[in-house]
Amino acid sequence: MYYQDILHSQREFFKTQKTKNVKFRKIYLEKLRDLITQNEDVLYEAINQDFGKSQFETYATEISFILKDIDYYLKNLNSLSKPKKVTTNLSNQIATSKIHSEPLGCTLVIGAWNYPYQLTLSPLIASIAAGNCCILKPSEMAENTTKAMAKIINENFPSDYVYAFEGGIDETTEILKLKFDKIFFTGSTKVGKIVYKAAAEHLTPVTLELGGKSPVIVTKDANMEVAAKRIVWGKFLNAGQTCVAPDYILVEESVKEQFLELLRKQITEFEYKPDSEQYTRIINQKNFQRLIQLIDPKKIYFGGNYNESNLYIEPTVLNNVTWEDNVMQEEIFGPILPVLSYTNFHNALNSVLESEKPLSAYIFTNNDEEKDLFIQKLSFGGGCINDVVMHLGNDNLPFGGVGNSGMGSYHGKFGFETFSHQKAILDRATWGEPDLKYPPYSENKIKWIKKLL
Repeated sequence: MYYQDILHSQREFFKTQKTKNVKFRKIYLEKLRDLITQNEDVLYEAINQDFGKSQFETYATEISFILKDIDYYLKNLNSLSKPKKVTTNLSNQIATSKIHSEPLGCTLVIGAWNYPYQLTLSPLIASIAAGNCCILKPSEMAENTTKAMAKIINENFPSDYVYAFEGGIDETTEILKLKFDKIFFTGSTKVGKIVYKAAAEHLTPVTLELGGKSPVIVTKDANMEVAAKRIVWGKFLNAGQTCVAPDYILVEESVKEQFLELLRKQITEFEYKPDSEQYTRIINQKNFQRLIQLIDPKKIYFGGNYNESNLYIEPTVLNNVTWEDNVMQEEIFGPILPVLSYTNFHNALNSVLESEKPLSAYIFTNNDEEKDLFIQKLSFGGGCINDVVMHLGNDNLPFGGVGNSGMGSYHGKFGFETFSHQKAILDRATWGEPDLKYPPYSENKIKWIKKLL
């Protein structure tokens, strides 16, 4: 089988120990950086064909992340790879203790379609930085970007080091039958369970970057204008096809009408029109049909228009939404923003707690007590106070889910650790050791052991 042949060749290459060399890793990170910059126009054209996405948005949300990741590892790889000395406890004296980061081996990265470059190549970069070989499987839903990435990778990287497979569900199913040393998957919770089950057959460790209904809470103590502007931007970025986009708003009842008008005003100012550079289209007909079924005409506050011929759905705000409505039963992943209200902040938090743990959560408030309660009471992958989405841009913060929204994290050092094994080494001296642990045992030895341990 072709997949098996590629994986076998990567296993043989990994055995040569070449990928463990930090200089080797840097050479290929630099090579990937150069390939990205040399092929920017190709990448822009491919994603425009798939989404109608502008160069500005593609660079801001995809290319810049990739280049930033590479730059981070080129600057920090020496220190990340260096063994970390830790304290040696009394019972193990005289010795030194160190943690050695070693690559896991042959990895599989299954990318997502909504940010096809970033969510495929950023995990690859972390895998290379940690010293692994890697097989890439970009999402077939973004057909042109998949072809572009596969061409760039396969024409410039040795296949026994990094290789990209094209194809759909059948191809991914066959690849998942193979034994990898690590699988990194970004996508839906439904498919994540399939990946996790396949990995369990080989006891392969898995990082799952999934999703969920990420809430944004707006209290009466928020800066309403700032909240509206930032929420509208974060929600309708990539036409709402963002795993950390605000999925719904919980706004305090006393300021709801004011806030709804600010949302309307902000959406209008951003000019989200068909074929506009400010706005992308829905990825395919299947997702388009799913989304328009979630728009209840009776609850449209703003928007609601769509055009099937170019897969355009106008930014849509729904009002008077209840927890029982269809739009609240699944992650929306599109340009539909339900607005619910609350009168008691504690009850609002409890409402969020009733759902699965989301990938992200957000709150807009200038009330410190509300900020603290939001952090302490809610469990979610990561989030922001008085902003949305932007926590992804900080390399010093881990990005990942919890519970139903995923497991494991990456970005910065966390990506390096995700693709590494932390090997513990105790290096003991051959002199100065007491006979306490060796037979014959005595009451006196027991007394000393109790003190030492």
